[in-house]
Parts: sequence; structure tokens; C-alpha cells
Amino acid sequence: MSKQVAGAASPSSRSAGSRKAEMGDGTGVGSTPAPVKKKLSVLIVDDSSMIRTIHTILVNRVGVEVESKVAENGKVAVDLFRSGESFDVVLMDWEMPVMNGIEATKELRNMGVDSMIVGVTSHSMDTEKDTFMAAGLDDCYGKPLSIEILKNILQKMKTDD
Repeated sequence: MSKQVAGAASPSSRSAGSRKAEMGDGTGVGSTPAPVKKKLSVLIVDDSSMIRTIHTILVNRVGVEVESKVAENGKVAVDLFRSGESFDVVLMDWEMPVMNGIEATKELRNMGVDSMIVGVTSHSMDTEKDTFMAAGLDDCYGKPLSIEILKNILQKMKTDD
């Protein structure tokens, strides 16, 4: 798995298509029609209401049809998945009360969650980012995300539907 750092704009090395169930036309006859594009679902996990607001605004401005939801800490994010909700992309902060991003990412991966999880952190040292990546992230960037990086993340997910 390649590690992304702040300012890097290349897409994740994990194929978003590997996170999607294959879709058929349900008839078993003839060719399969192109799948209908759905909205991408994004979970924004950060204890800062300002960062949650900034990322929500950016997610809604990137030109990809999305639905977003926010969580103020990792436990809320884990509980959302446990309750049956799912998201295509999770933007995960590192330092949060109750359950931090490393713990939440590990828990989500242990639960079998295969969503793209992108770390968003104020930690800038490579060793710190390596620690966060090792928890099971697909990418890691500095916060707040730029619209260019967010576009790359969401467009990659959209094209792999």
C-alpha cells in the first residue's frame, strides 16, 4: 500500500473497485447494462466543528454528487457502521476525544469495513503519518483538505463505481 503525504494528490493505491460488490442486471440473460451512478456517501469524522464545516462545504463543491454526514469522534463513526450505515469514503481525523482516528480506523478494519478511509491530520512528520497509515488508512493528508485533493479522492471513487 503506498503512503500519501500532505500535498500529494495521487489517488490511493487500493482499488476503490475492490470495495464495491459487482452489480449485474438481475436477469441473467443478455448483456449487462451500465450500472446507474449513485451518489457517493462521505463520512467526515473530526472533533472540530470548524473542520467538519469546511470539509462539508468542500465535499459539496467538488462537482461530484455526494451525500455527507459528520461525526465528532471515532466512536460515533464506529457506531454508525455498527448500526448498519455505510459510506464510500471516510475522512478521519487523528486526534479526537473518546476514540481517536487510529483506534477508530483499526476498529473499522477489524469489523471488515472496506470503505476508503482517508486520514486528515495536523501531524506533519512522516513518522507520525506512517503510524496513522499503519492503522489501515488508504491515504493521509494534512488538514484542512484542499479542494484539489478532495476532488481527486472523490473522482477516483466515482470512476470506480
